[in-house]
Amino acid sequence: HVQLVESGGGSVQAGGSLRLSCAASRYTSSLNCMAWFRQAPGKEREADASIYFGTDSTYYADSVKGRFTISQDNAKNTTYLQMNSLKLEDTSMYTCAAGRMWSVVIGCDKLAYWGQGTQVTVS
Repeated sequence: HVQLVESGGGSVQAGGSLRLSCAASRYTSSLNCMAWFRQAPGKEREADASIYFGTDSTYYADSVKGRFTISQDNAKNTTYLQMNSLKLEDTSMYTCAAGRMWSVVIGCDKLAYWGQGTQVTVS
């Protein structure tokens, strides 16, 4: 079993920045990518960004391109999401997930493990 623990959420003014972290207890050989999702109350979950371990290839949703950056520190088993130029509509619960398949269309897929989430509030 793999545990994912997010941190770094909080309250920030519009235009500000936050960096989210997702620490994994371990990686298994079947896992090859990580993704960040958001879900606001009453809305469906959306994929924001993904990263493929093998090549550090990335995927971004159009809504965050140019503002968010996903990165991976394999030595620390940690995935980061740097969020800049935050907007009111970025207010959401952010959750990381580990997956088993990389897709050039949608990023990290076959999601096997999920964290509990960290809240980001932009005002």
